[in-house]
Amino acid sequence: MMNLLTMPNLTGGHLGGWRHKDNWSDIIMNFDRIVELTRIAERGKFDAIFLADGNAVREMDKTELFAANWPSARPVGFEPVTLLTALSQHTKHIGLAATATTTYEEPYLLARKFASLDHLSKGRAGWNVVTTSNAGDSQNFGLEQHVARDIRYERAREFVEVAKGLWDSWADDAFPVDKASGRFLEPSRVHTLNHEGTHFKVKGPLNITRPPQGYPVMFMAGQSQPGRELAAQYADALFGAGDTKESCQEVYADIKRRMAKYGRDPDHLRIIPGVSFFVGRTSAEAQEHYEELQSLISPSLGVHYLSKIVFKDLSGYPIDGPMPEIDEEVVGGTSLRSYILDFAKRDKLTIRQTYERTVPSIGHAVFKGTATEVADQMEDWYRGKACDGFMVSVPTVPRGLSDFVDLVVPELQRRGLFRKDYGGPTLRETMGLPIPENPVFSVPAIAAE
Repeated sequence: MMNLLTMPNLTGGHLGGWRHKDNWSDIIMNFDRIVELTRIAERGKFDAIFLADGNAVREMDKTELFAANWPSARPVGFEPVTLLTALSQHTKHIGLAATATTTYEEPYLLARKFASLDHLSKGRAGWNVVTTSNAGDSQNFGLEQHVARDIRYERAREFVEVAKGLWDSWADDAFPVDKASGRFLEPSRVHTLNHEGTHFKVKGPLNITRPPQGYPVMFMAGQSQPGRELAAQYADALFGAGDTKESCQEVYADIKRRMAKYGRDPDHLRIIPGVSFFVGRTSAEAQEHYEELQSLISPSLGVHYLSKIVFKDLSGYPIDGPMPEIDEEVVGGTSLRSYILDFAKRDKLTIRQTYERTVPSIGHAVFKGTATEVADQMEDWYRGKACDGFMVSVPTVPRGLSDFVDLVVPELQRRGLFRKDYGGPTLRETMGLPIPENPVFSVPAIAAE
């Protein structure tokens, strides 16, 4: 069954989304609007909502881009686990996933936060494991420079292992709460981690019982070679990157193939590329909406936006000239940069053509048309092993998400590609993922006696 996720982004997923007449205007720190969007997604039986996050106000020196608020900027926003905890009390079924960094967080606190969210939501938590792509975040954590990539990934592996070890602190039957005997807990059913590694020294145990899902669903997004390897080893789901079916097929096959060395079933990792959807009741309506949004982006803003993504100031180059060769290494995230440069080179695009293709979807694929036309594209990618589902980006809210739920979801359901109702209480059940066994306490105490 196809997986569908979306971001409850009040500015919309297009660079000009917040300016469009159909987009909500009261979008600054508006919890009620986020609740509305999340409930629309839940009405559409989406697997989960996902909150991207960062730990800095970005690109303040790029005045025009900063003022226009590109979709991934998020200059202000709620701390994501706090927000998801609140949303858990306004929803019943939809999964609740958020980004948290292994570079600037600590395993004990993060494990506790996500375990709490999983309990409060009755098993709907997800963690997007990132090493932090924005180099500027480092300056909010006592550093002048971003941590080097190889160290970030080394730290991330150890971080995930520590978090998992902490989540395994207690056996499921550790708390008998037996009033007759006066035995509240069973001391033999708690495990002290005593981890000492390169980056962390953590005694444990975690002061919260094992999450309902064992571990929250672990998402990742890295497309570099270290990122792919990390996903093959640990991820339950990967936010794939690619602007074509063929590029996504390459990522899909590569990561599923890597899983064998870790003894993992390829079906236990769901690959979910981001796609921007422009849906209309007719093809003309979808095209008109697309062109309206494109018209809100000035050439100057488009160049600034593209410059930010590829880590290269393009303002001094002819806008209708070819994209320059860019091959120098960068410190921050490279996945999005790499595939935008790849498609610009592959298709011999000018700077203008490159930003015009990038603006609607931050460089991801664009599916546009009627519900039937969009569902045809989705089915082609899904059956062609380019993905296991989609991160649904909509250009405006609430229109974009409501149109997708009201028009596309019923068509996918009619074709047998998507659920008609939630199949279980946890996000793992919804996504078709197993609940991991506790390797410390695999046998109940009674059976072990």
